[in-house]
Amino acid sequence: MNLLRFAFLIPFVLPAQTVSPGFEHFYNMEYEQAIAVFQKEIATRPNDPSGYNHLAQALLYREMDRAGALESELVTGNNPFLHRGKIAASAAEQKRFDDSIARAIALCEARIQANATDVDAIYLLSVAHGLEANYNFLVRRLWRDSLKQFTLSRKLSMQVTAADPRRVDAYLVQGVHDYIVGSLPFGWKLLGFLIGFHGDKSGGLRTVEMVANQGDKNKFDAMIALAVAYRRERHSEKAVPLLLELMRWFPRNYLFRLELVQMYGDLGRKEDALGVLARMEQLKREGSPGYKSLPAGKIQYARGNLLFWYRDYAGAIENLLKVAQGGEELDGNTAMNAWMRLGQSYDLLGQRSQALAAYERAVTIAPESDAGRESKRYLRSPYRRPAPL
Repeated sequence: MNLLRFAFLIPFVLPAQTVSPGFEHFYNMEYEQAIAVFQKEIATRPNDPSGYNHLAQALLYREMDRAGALESELVTGNNPFLHRGKIAASAAEQKRFDDSIARAIALCEARIQANATDVDAIYLLSVAHGLEANYNFLVRRLWRDSLKQFTLSRKLSMQVTAADPRRVDAYLVQGVHDYIVGSLPFGWKLLGFLIGFHGDKSGGLRTVEMVANQGDKNKFDAMIALAVAYRRERHSEKAVPLLLELMRWFPRNYLFRLELVQMYGDLGRKEDALGVLARMEQLKREGSPGYKSLPAGKIQYARGNLLFWYRDYAGAIENLLKVAQGGEELDGNTAMNAWMRLGQSYDLLGQRSQALAAYERAVTIAPESDAGRESKRYLRSPYRRPAPL
């Protein structure tokens, strides 16, 4: 899962292959188990850069999961490198990630020094720099450093595809890079390391679609990136079949169902969205893997948010209050957004004192987050929702 979620649907045909045990856990959000598998991979093949890249990827996504960041769109607004809150990671965890990436890079560079045409090593070096870019972006908030690393990753991947165009997986970073650079404001495109890369949103999406159709190791990453991008580009109908297929492959990953709720909501399919949430509650009651420990507040927030957008403010408040006052150990992202959405619902019903109390709670949780800053504005003046088109 890298930096990234019409009238026709892309006919995705997945291979009749199995997913490796480590990535079976990874895509099902079982990061501790994935980390254990990747550590064994390193112990078995200590001179293979792949294991270190795999471990670094799992470490990054575990931190994102802890922060609730996986439930947000990976690319938001028109300035994706400017609007992302920091993910807290301890110094020890940051060092663990850094050590893993440094080892992957050192092994790759040693192989390339011995054989400049070692395409496998060049590809793995591209992956390492891409992971480093993600970490600098999401954890350290080093925007320019992140984009610079991502651009280096893209250049390396271009070397791979120039040497062997059949390596479809290597095109993923090129497609995502084209999409993101194409989404940046003009000033950012003048950065020196972006000279020669103008970005191409539509071309980038076509490249990612190719990887989703024809790729091997990056197929699922491409599908996830497409689902995020399709929703951002307001083509949610194209994301639905992707999410349904991902749910079939990785049934323990509840995030695919939560994303499906949002897609159905965008498409006006309210009852379908509510049906997905009801199914999630059933899986939780039954103690199904991946759902037994899922906080009920996450499902309640999704329902409250859906009802809010359908202008059922009383129903939204009923669910959002359960989230906000439930006493569960929720990630900050869910709790903060629940309080902000609760305040907006109260404002729209003319209940200003309750709205102010809710906004204050959102600000207290994360004052410098997007929702925290937005809630500060509503403390000064009530939220007003545009009339429907």
